[in-house]
Amino acid sequence: MSSPAPQPPPAPRHRPTLRVGVVGAGRVGAVLGAALRSAGHEVVAVSAVSDASRDRAEVLLPGVPVLPVPEVVRSAQLVLLAVPDDALTDLVAGLRATDTWVTGQLVAHTSGRHGLTPFAPVADRLLPMAIHPAMTFTGTSLDLARLSECCFGITTPDELRPVAEALVVEMGGEPVWVAEEARGRYHAALAHGSNHMVTLVAQAMEVLRSAGIEPADRVLRPLLQASLDNALSSGDAALTGPVARGDAGTVSAHLTELDPLAEDIAPAYRAQARATALRAARAGRLREDAARTILTALDEETR
Repeated sequence: MSSPAPQPPPAPRHRPTLRVGVVGAGRVGAVLGAALRSAGHEVVAVSAVSDASRDRAEVLLPGVPVLPVPEVVRSAQLVLLAVPDDALTDLVAGLRATDTWVTGQLVAHTSGRHGLTPFAPVADRLLPMAIHPAMTFTGTSLDLARLSECCFGITTPDELRPVAEALVVEMGGEPVWVAEEARGRYHAALAHGSNHMVTLVAQAMEVLRSAGIEPADRVLRPLLQASLDNALSSGDAALTGPVARGDAGTVSAHLTELDPLAEDIAPAYRAQARATALRAARAGRLREDAARTILTALDEETR
């Protein structure tokens, strides 16, 4: 017979201090561990395998012992699992198979992709939370200041939502509720916006440098910052440039310049120009005939 599902601890009169174990001293785990420590919690242990993660733990969590994962888990009231998305489910199951989990523990993972599903094998023993910072990390103390502007996507059982929200606020962030069934789309949106923006900016700098223009970052920074601010505030209404104007000839000329460069650049331009034309037409910012002209030009350039 399975034991009854554990219940969250009663709300104390004063803010509790938790013994925290951090599994994974990567860029995220070390920083969040340091943030929880700054909030007054006791980080009792951290796991770190690579030299880089050990160095990171030493800098961000000085004095915290580096221990094997099972020892980190057994020593903590709150276990923070900061491991790659694809490793999370196997890690939870493996710790169950070795009877490492302590009944009644709070356990939170930092994966954007996953909600509570990885905790299914231990749902009757643990108090599970998904707490994902919507930010890109350097793994340095610079990230601690950035947490004050960071939203965290949280998914928990209803009774644990106040606990997750309190932890996020203590780290300086803002909790945002993400339904279990929405985790995949939530994470896809963040990855599409953040990761692909890095690729886009790196490509733009490469094209400028191929034209002999330096410093490329100085040329792009004001433009990209203004574009980002405008897009965040106005969405498709912020669109400018040749696609929005229906200048198919300019788009074709761009591709002529980009085709001889690195093999990823011209296809990326084509894909983004196509997406831009479709969105601009759907938003009523580009006439349908102009959109068709742009799309036809893009099709011709791929032949």
